[in-house]
Amino acid sequence: MIDGSMQDYALTLDKFLSHAAKWHPLGEVVSAAADGSLERIGYASLYQRARTVSGALHRLGVRGGDRVATLAWNSQGHFESWYGIIGMGAVCHTLNPRLTAKNLGAMLAQSEASILLVSPDLLELAQAACMEGGVIRHILLLDDNGAAIDAEGPAVSIGSLETEMAGTSSDIEWGQFDEHTPSGLCFTSGTTGAPKGVTYTHRGCYLHTMRQLSADVMGVRGHDSVLAVVPMFHANAWGLPFTVPAVGAKLVLPGRHSEGAHLAALIRSEGVTLGVGVPTVWLGLVEHLESEGGEVPTLERILVGGASMPPALMARIEKRLGAEVQTSWGMTELSPLGTAAVPGDPERRASVSGRPAIGIDLLLTDSDGRPHDDQRGPEGHLRVRGPSVVERYFGEAGPATDADGWFDTGDLARIATDGSLKITGRAKDLIKSGGEWINPAEIESLVGALPQVSLVAVIGRTDPKWGERPILLVETANGSINDEELLAPLREGVASWWIPDAIIRLDRMPLAATGKIDKIQLRADYG
Repeated sequence: MIDGSMQDYALTLDKFLSHAAKWHPLGEVVSAAADGSLERIGYASLYQRARTVSGALHRLGVRGGDRVATLAWNSQGHFESWYGIIGMGAVCHTLNPRLTAKNLGAMLAQSEASILLVSPDLLELAQAACMEGGVIRHILLLDDNGAAIDAEGPAVSIGSLETEMAGTSSDIEWGQFDEHTPSGLCFTSGTTGAPKGVTYTHRGCYLHTMRQLSADVMGVRGHDSVLAVVPMFHANAWGLPFTVPAVGAKLVLPGRHSEGAHLAALIRSEGVTLGVGVPTVWLGLVEHLESEGGEVPTLERILVGGASMPPALMARIEKRLGAEVQTSWGMTELSPLGTAAVPGDPERRASVSGRPAIGIDLLLTDSDGRPHDDQRGPEGHLRVRGPSVVERYFGEAGPATDADGWFDTGDLARIATDGSLKITGRAKDLIKSGGEWINPAEIESLVGALPQVSLVAVIGRTDPKWGERPILLVETANGSINDEELLAPLREGVASWWIPDAIIRLDRMPLAATGKIDKIQLRADYG
């Protein structure tokens, strides 16, 4: 007797757009152009264009496994290029346009990409990056409608992807490769250290998408309209370019602009139900509405991550927008989602990042990597493993995991009895004062709960006696607050020697390229 078996169906990412084109052909991708106008396209048409991108890249010499770099905002051109690159088995190397040309050049040199796809307003930066390093032969502009190009680059041809696509066949095969094939390359943001390259795989991102679609995680529905403020150049845009077409929902791409007025207009015009981005983005939207008035009545939920959410900011957002804030935690190295609060949970708190979905496992250890006997309650060093977790960094011979496959996130955390994760700090952020450790995150949590505080950061400042002492940096919201009021919750909540030696008020907290508080800059300016 011959045993039955299942089909060998490779988990490749092209299948998400193919599915959307076949079963949700009228589902839209809407993107904001540089002039403020909106461009929209159905999934069926976008699928054909993405396959034509593959054909154009193939004609330029791109083959499976090659890296193709992008330096672009969230736009239709970037979206269809993602699939055009990934569908043919090449690797989409996203670059952050808020980094310096020197940093970008170093990343291009590492990836050895020969083609760079660029938003038109980033051409000058792209040219400068190519002069810093790498082997780029072609710069192709996105979203330019094939307009004439008045630019030259040393040893680099500059053209239009639209022009290259003209007359190109869309018959190139997609998905004819192993599911373990690399699909993307993204360098970490470098907010706490030197950037490292993370290589994503088709299988890892496919399983990440299935996990993200769970009702207790992101739970995107076909009738949703999803505003992706999280940039496509960072951490797979939190998986949205795969998750949204998987159910045929509307995907709204804001282009390069993320200020409050722009987002408010998009939410209203496109009936956005779910917004995704870092907390500072939604602070900007709230400040705009508080200043100018108006409502965003269709907005039901906001998924935040990338940085801690002060309780006062969460309450302020929910009150003004009338939308639920859903917290999450993840990293570039996790593809990137690790945990998420359950949508609609009445017990949700800003300080808690939810539970891991199936496919992600968590472990708390001591500083030497030994697992805690009790995984519920005590603070520990957080490690993770799973099919969407990095095994080794790009270009590095040694693994990024321990012998049992656990990746050290660098975070300190606690896991509650119900399995909810609370990030309590970064191991690298700990301040050593007089030989004892101070955790900035605990101070930030207490001060951040004050309604007058928008953003807060604590860093260590060099001290001749104690080695380091904490200082408090705050950006306040509407209403005044004096120093004693800022310190009051600390006098009851932490040891007296944890209380910061100085308070520095900032008109605007410096933000890194991904919207997180830039502690490297704060240390350079005030440490």
